[in-house]
Amino acid sequence: MTEQVGTIISTEDTPNSDEFHFVLQEPVKKEEFVEFDTEEGRAVARVGVVRKANMFFNNAESVSESSKQGVPLSEQFPTEDRELLIGKGTVLGVYQENGLVKRPSFPPSPGTEVYDAEKDRLADFLGLDQESGINIGEVQFEDLQAQLNLTKLMQKHVAILAQSGAGKSYLASVIMEELLDRQPEEGQIATVVIDPHGEYAGFADDEAYMDRVEVYDASDIQISLANLSARKFDQYFSNVTTPQKREIKKLLGELKSEMNKGEGVFDLEELEKRVKEAEMTKKTKQIWEDRINRMKYMNLFKRYDNPSLDRVEPGKMIVLDLSDIIGYRKKQIVVEYFASKLFKARRRGKIPPYFFLVEEAHNFAPENVSSSQAIARSTIKKIAREGRKFHASLGLISQRPVGLSTTALSQCNTHIILRVTNPNDLDRIKQSSEGITSEVIKSIPGLRVGECIVVGEAVDYPTFINVRERRSQEFDTGQELESAAKEYIEKEKQEEDDIDAFM
Repeated sequence: MTEQVGTIISTEDTPNSDEFHFVLQEPVKKEEFVEFDTEEGRAVARVGVVRKANMFFNNAESVSESSKQGVPLSEQFPTEDRELLIGKGTVLGVYQENGLVKRPSFPPSPGTEVYDAEKDRLADFLGLDQESGINIGEVQFEDLQAQLNLTKLMQKHVAILAQSGAGKSYLASVIMEELLDRQPEEGQIATVVIDPHGEYAGFADDEAYMDRVEVYDASDIQISLANLSARKFDQYFSNVTTPQKREIKKLLGELKSEMNKGEGVFDLEELEKRVKEAEMTKKTKQIWEDRINRMKYMNLFKRYDNPSLDRVEPGKMIVLDLSDIIGYRKKQIVVEYFASKLFKARRRGKIPPYFFLVEEAHNFAPENVSSSQAIARSTIKKIAREGRKFHASLGLISQRPVGLSTTALSQCNTHIILRVTNPNDLDRIKQSSEGITSEVIKSIPGLRVGECIVVGEAVDYPTFINVRERRSQEFDTGQELESAAKEYIEKEKQEEDDIDAFM
């Protein structure tokens, strides 16, 4: 038996089957778990409110009159002896003798003793995996590691939602550490990260992880031209007409046929040559020559893919660092191509189960944006809908949930939510997060950096968690404003001094 922390009391409308009030005899914090016995079994509850009461200060007229007389009530009566802490709890479920948990249907009796929640029972109640779970921190106010079961967390996809600066990338790094540190007997999966700002490049420089992480930046990433179909051309370069698509499909078919006969992999120069030699209208030929020039300018379409599928391995991570890519369309193409390629390979069993994590997901799968401006959205939505059947897990990180595809977000059955204050984003979270309550929604704006709420498939009940410290080194991708301003001024001054010296 754990320590008694209070006793249930009668109020005007409690205790009932859902809520109760109790007088505290030991300190209990808001969001802490407690338990007590009922006629149905052992009930587990969460404390929603803790307030103070004092019978001497219940009557406003008495307090006012005392103030007028200049003699505080505390000097007239033993007010400190009558101060009480009263907690309000919400019953989450009841353990029965057969070990099953059911919804409460009968209220506890006034006078029932309330206890700290027993740790093993609480872990089981929340659905935590104490043996081989993904450890993201500690259940708030409990001496209990928040170890989330890998399958429950990722198979039906996960979203990390928070405003800028609330700790999204830090939490994502913690999850990456857990995946990289898993042993084969625990079940290892591959990880592929879309990193728009270079926030995870530091893993490749960390001695503890560098042998399991590969980072590909803008100069490394390549897409094999031979793997592109006419449909991909249409998807990547908008306003392709049916006749134009027919012409490029014919040329690609000829080049691929020759390649399969052993004549080597073709590139943009060879495609451009075939376009110039082809019998097509002058207008169509000009359009395709212009598109090929655009493709050359992107410096993306080459003979071979990089990274290749054979780099996707259990227990290892690939980071596609897009921080040096300025063009929005180029970023979209990279994400769409590799997302599609990975999913097709996984469906055919050519690569291991994997976790595809997309930072700034609202930019790659935006809501209410035309398909031509959201090239990667359809593929991300497809993985969100179908990936669970093939163990292709999707992770979406976003600071603007309201701007993220409703379909993609709703298919993420686990949401890890850090601090969010924008009312529109909170509304979207409320609409899309499975099992979230209005009480939990009210708590989100008050979360501090490093605090999160997990709701959905990964836990049986919404759970507040303090994110653990990361083991990997942080990669500093930014510079303080003051430092940047000073650096610019010093640079200008040095240039002026150099000119004066030269003159």
